[in-house]
Amino acid sequence: MNRPSHKELSSKIKQAKAAVENGNIHLLNLPVILADADELGYLIDEQLECLLLELLDGSSQDNYTGGRPPQKSYQQVVQGADLFAFVVEAPSLNGAVYYKFSIVEGSFYLVSLHRDRK
Repeated sequence: MNRPSHKELSSKIKQAKAAVENGNIHLLNLPVILADADELGYLIDEQLECLLLELLDGSSQDNYTGGRPPQKSYQQVVQGADLFAFVVEAPSLNGAVYYKFSIVEGSFYLVSLHRDRK
C-alpha cells in the first residue's frame, strides 16, 4: 500500500484541526519557527492558531508534499511519529507556504512553517 492514502491524509488533517482548535499546539525547533514567523510577518502568540486553521482548511491530498510512506520524526518529543508535509496557498501571508506537522496523542506538533522555497 502506498501510504499515506487519501483517507489517511483526510483523517490526519481532521485530527490536526481538532488539536489546533483545542489549543493542543506544540512547536518543535522553536528558534527556527520563530525566525520563519518573523520572515512571514506573523506573531506566534497572536496569530498562529488562526494561521494553522487557515492552512489546514486549505489542505488536501492534492497539497501533500511529504514522503510516501511519511517521513519519521527524529526529534525526541515525537520520535518515530509520521510527519505530514503540505504546500498551501495562504491568503493571509500572500503566497504559498510549506508546513510539516505530526499528530501524537491528540496533540499537534508543528515541525516547520515557512515560505515555499521551490
